[in-house]
Amino acid sequence: MTVLLLFLIPLIGGLVTFFLKEDKAARGWSLLVAFAAMAVSIKGFADMKSGLTPEFSAPWMGSLGASFSLSLDGLSGILTLLTGIAYPIILLATWKTPYRKPGNFFGLMLLTQAGLMGVFTATDALLFYFFWELALIPVYFLCSGWGGERRIQVTFKFFIYTFTGSVIMLIALLYLYSLTPDQSFSLESFYALNLSHSTQGWIFWMLFIAFAIKMPVFPFHTWQPDTYEQSPTAVTMVLSGLMVKMGVFGVLRWVLPVVPDASYIWGDVVMSLSVIGILYASIIALQQDDLKRLVAYSSIAHIGLMSAAIFALSRSGMQGVMIQLFHHGVNIIGLWIVVELVERQFGTRKLSQLGGIAAEAPALTILLVVVAFANVALPLTNSFPGEFLMFNGIWNSGGTKYNIVFTVLAILSIILGAAYTLRMVQAVFFGAANERTATGYRLKANETVALCIVVALILWFGVYPQPLIDATKASAQAILKAANYTNIAIK
Repeated sequence: MTVLLLFLIPLIGGLVTFFLKEDKAARGWSLLVAFAAMAVSIKGFADMKSGLTPEFSAPWMGSLGASFSLSLDGLSGILTLLTGIAYPIILLATWKTPYRKPGNFFGLMLLTQAGLMGVFTATDALLFYFFWELALIPVYFLCSGWGGERRIQVTFKFFIYTFTGSVIMLIALLYLYSLTPDQSFSLESFYALNLSHSTQGWIFWMLFIAFAIKMPVFPFHTWQPDTYEQSPTAVTMVLSGLMVKMGVFGVLRWVLPVVPDASYIWGDVVMSLSVIGILYASIIALQQDDLKRLVAYSSIAHIGLMSAAIFALSRSGMQGVMIQLFHHGVNIIGLWIVVELVERQFGTRKLSQLGGIAAEAPALTILLVVVAFANVALPLTNSFPGEFLMFNGIWNSGGTKYNIVFTVLAILSIILGAAYTLRMVQAVFFGAANERTATGYRLKANETVALCIVVALILWFGVYPQPLIDATKASAQAILKAANYTNIAIK
């Protein structure tokens, strides 16, 4: 029942929110629902970690061989925990941000959370697709209804990209369904398929492109910077902190074990695209004057590293990706909180128009510096264990003979990441103050709580990463075993 509540709480809570017209009522109710979902996600993660398998199954479109099947393992447990923790942080951080028709705004936000919870727990392909669309559709309305001046054209581009990916994915899933002996959409039936190399090849690219658009991976990333820039900051936090994880999750759950030979054969191509994306996004981030676009390109670089580590086809790389899914979400939300505070207080996101905030806002500066250190995976911050495992996985890759080249190029992202992150800290908080920044900024209670939670997670899992390492070990091994990568015969 726990896994079902992960979906039902934000779904029912979101539907109720549409009927709340007053701002305080909509905000208060949404935060209460978010805390309830967080409590259930923590319980589900604890149950999973203790050896239980929280699951739920009921008839659903039985004539099509589809069932309403949900389950939690290490991978889904990590991502539902992230989604559960992230929503209260996001709502607290943006508590003072005004929205017209707040009931509609927060209702759509909670429906997105319901879709995310479903995506991460579904073990039926048709149900997975249903939740995929449930997560995306509210975001279209959030971006187009509450976004910036260019929101309509940017949302249209976002819609075209994601709709195309969804259609491609649906075609691939329906074809796989037609090949199952029992005409079933179940995960187990898909895993049991024995497809020819040629069939695996085109299925691989259809599924991978669909998920690569969402991640996004170079060259399918061009929708992301504009969408992040024009979306309300709370929506941007959901997009970058949570929704990009749908793509990574899709590759791990629905690509590698279903088309293992094609994943191996095309692994070098994907790793090449991923490394190009890392370097490209990092260099572009160095040139940015807009805080939102800088953070957006930073996210592309981090996701590119995860993509490369996945196709290294090693247990340490796979485990590092799972751990980093959680930590990237925490860190990027922390960066977006700071962007929101700076823009709201000083009326600009331009690095060239900021500076000298540290003298008048030491608390905010300290909190940002901790988040910035985590963004570059400094030891004793949460990102370090995951990135170490990913680099180790790429270096000891069973999926490519170019592992040394890919490792060296990927490591350059550390240097470039440090360069653009420290440049951001220097430009925003240090140097000389100007007319905009001379008054400084004093954190409000809700902002302090949100940022302190982020910093606490960064430091806690930086010092003690073992809970997430233990939680992901079995799932990483299970993915490799399901895809028969534990002893790669075609290496």
